[in-house]
Amino acid sequence: MEETISLKELLQTLRKRLSLILSITFIAVLISGVISYFFLTPIYQASTQLLVNQSKNEQSAYQYNEVQTNLQLINTYNVIIKSPAILELVKKDLDLDMTVGELNQKITVQNETNSQVVNLSVQDTSAKNAVKIANKTAEVFQKEIVKIMSVDNVSILAKAEVSDHSTPIKPQPLLNIAIALVVGLMAGVGLVFLLEYFDTTIKDEQEIEKLLGLPVLGVIARMDETQINKKSRAVKKASRVRGETVGS
Repeated sequence: MEETISLKELLQTLRKRLSLILSITFIAVLISGVISYFFLTPIYQASTQLLVNQSKNEQSAYQYNEVQTNLQLINTYNVIIKSPAILELVKKDLDLDMTVGELNQKITVQNETNSQVVNLSVQDTSAKNAVKIANKTAEVFQKEIVKIMSVDNVSILAKAEVSDHSTPIKPQPLLNIAIALVVGLMAGVGLVFLLEYFDTTIKDEQEIEKLLGLPVLGVIARMDETQINKKSRAVKKASRVRGETVGS
């Protein structure tokens, strides 16, 4: 016979172990909040923009082929920006206490599809350092690309700036706490159903009827030790009173 579980039984199971679900959720949220606010190092980001475009005089025409050439060069430029030839100079100029590989990991270079604008972003634990590295990398690249590829088609559109109210891009405590809340609820509910699945004890007469397929003829009431002692004292007192009455 296939056993089915009704929605009512599921809700009863959740309500019965609601304290366990809430406890797991609270612990997950608490751990996430503590780690996010006190253990994870804030990371700041600074960005600058470069424009890849051939220098033109006022009377020259803006040729489609030149635009396509610039777009094709951008992929090459993205690699050159993060190359040791550029980063070694950035490290030397800023006197950075890090390797070229570590500096490379802080820098992200990307451009939008069919766009001649290159976005150069730097992430660092210090907002000021991120701004310095971003601007210096853009300046060094603009100067060195003339020597490397014999072209002068890079200009700086926007420099990174230090803000008095810089906020870290990560960690995001509220997002982490929200994720922990959802994960905690899911883990709590999953644990509740797992415990219920492995709990094979018979809890009431209805379960006996389901298991044996027989009707329940009677139920023995459960009495705790306090009730038993109270009943026993009452019986002894009644017996003593009857004995005294008969003796008299």
